[in-house]
Amino acid sequence: MTKNTPQKPTKPKDKYQEIKNHFQGVDLIIYQAMKNIDFDQWFIPKKHKQTSESYFQSLCSEIIGQQLSGASANAINTRFKSLFPKNKIAAEKLLLIKDKKLREIGLSWAKASYVKNIAKAYLDKSVRFNDFEKMKNKKIISELTTIKGVGPWTAEMFLIFTLGRKDVFSSGDLGLKKGLLKLYKLDQINKETADKITKIWKPYRSFGSITLWHSLTR
Repeated sequence: MTKNTPQKPTKPKDKYQEIKNHFQGVDLIIYQAMKNIDFDQWFIPKKHKQTSESYFQSLCSEIIGQQLSGASANAINTRFKSLFPKNKIAAEKLLLIKDKKLREIGLSWAKASYVKNIAKAYLDKSVRFNDFEKMKNKKIISELTTIKGVGPWTAEMFLIFTLGRKDVFSSGDLGLKKGLLKLYKLDQINKETADKITKIWKPYRSFGSITLWHSLTR
């Protein structure tokens, strides 16, 4: 009688393996840093189809969380959402909330103004949130940065974490600069050097960016 040999459990397939293979072929330094990263931990799962309203809500949350720790950003965003029925951020309602009230829940005066600017742009359609899915990255950045308070960095983070665009590198991000200095053992970094390193990552620069941020936690 043949004894059945228990089979070793198979590891689940890494859905990002094709992307990691690309980096393995073009840049072994960043590949070594990313090969064991679970990129799902960096992206918010999309439970429902994204809409222009969800883009508006996400952009407000990103503005609120700027220059804050994760815990502080989450706490203020939770209080912000509690101002709306069913915790659902609504542009019309936001414009009716007094700036003083927004200040009381933790927003700076500037951020209170910025989220209202986003609400106005959403309502008057001066920014075409509804067309973001089919627009190119540069066009989205161009549109978003017409809103006072939304700069290139915010627009680039929106591209990565809300729209899930795969080929974004924010040259002005301090964390990315620190990551490049650390992984590539550089004494200094400028835009020209950063561009030279990251251009070979195309069309997956967002994953290189996440790897650089991740490296700062190691």
